[in-house]
Amino acid sequence: MIPEKKTAALGVFGRYLTLWVALCIVVGIGLGYLFPTPFQAIGAMEVAKVNLPVAALIWLMIVPMLLKIDFGALSRVREHWRGIGVTLFVNWAVKPFSMAALGWLFIGYLFAPYLPAGQIDSYIAGLIILAAAPCTAMVFVWSNLCDGEPHFTLSQVALNDVIMVFAFAPIVGLLLGLSAITVPWDTLFLSVALYIAVPVGIAQVIRRVLLSSGGVVRLQSVLKTLDPISISALLLTLVLLFGFQGGQILDQPMIIAFLAVPILIQVYFNSGLAYLLNRWVGESHNVAAPSALIGASNFFELAVAAAISLFGFDSGAALATVVGVLVEVPVMLSVVMIVNRTRAWYQAAPSQARHNNK
Repeated sequence: MIPEKKTAALGVFGRYLTLWVALCIVVGIGLGYLFPTPFQAIGAMEVAKVNLPVAALIWLMIVPMLLKIDFGALSRVREHWRGIGVTLFVNWAVKPFSMAALGWLFIGYLFAPYLPAGQIDSYIAGLIILAAAPCTAMVFVWSNLCDGEPHFTLSQVALNDVIMVFAFAPIVGLLLGLSAITVPWDTLFLSVALYIAVPVGIAQVIRRVLLSSGGVVRLQSVLKTLDPISISALLLTLVLLFGFQGGQILDQPMIIAFLAVPILIQVYFNSGLAYLLNRWVGESHNVAAPSALIGASNFFELAVAAAISLFGFDSGAALATVVGVLVEVPVMLSVVMIVNRTRAWYQAAPSQARHNNK
């Protein structure tokens, strides 16, 4: 079990994220069914294939999270080079490709007879987009719950964010191409600029201004103020999404369960792979645990934004990324429980003992 004082670190919203998402599904479907015209009007508010209301909501979600990232931590990457190497390998060389394979197997083949034929490619695309975006802010919570090494977690997240600016579009484009899905490259690069590069730059400028004017206390005060706004933006985005997706879900309610299967498998596969590789290279448990969690979780806010930009509100891609939000908290808490309960086994490894004795 995870101690209550630690689960409190998630906050009320974090602990009940799955419940909030479920409520958003109900509210969104109900509003979309009762008031279709306003939802259609919102969906039509686009400039260069970017939906303006959603862009504003995504920024309200993403910027507060990026404010928590200290890119100065990149100078400490070498302190835990084994764990950094393992996590980078899992995040960028394994996870997007394993998710694509699982998507092709389950959505494109096993579950295909039970899914809308016109949306199958879009569902697979959404799963790929979800897996190509490593988690950022929520990783700090998962790391805290398993007594993770904070400097490793911070430096790994900062490094992943830098890599994401350059690698997200090529990896997504490659895997969509392999799936025979037409890649709208202009929209994909616009999404990277709009939802990664520009918010990262703005967040870091704001962070430096806050730290120079009031130090860490000032930064934490602003983050505390922004957190409810960020949460509200996420929930409103989900209501809009399900307002558009309501027809699909009511017609085939098992779609969400089908989409959850490859997501759950890839979380346990990639977290287990990262955990075992860290044990094999002799990394300490307080690095291996957050490495496993970083290797498995996703930056679902970015994934939702990219899926909407590339395929639209009513696409299967957007729905697939939202299913990632739905399962995020319970599945990641189960991974935390696993790494905590196997700590003694992990530390009994000969390579681990050698590393601890150095």
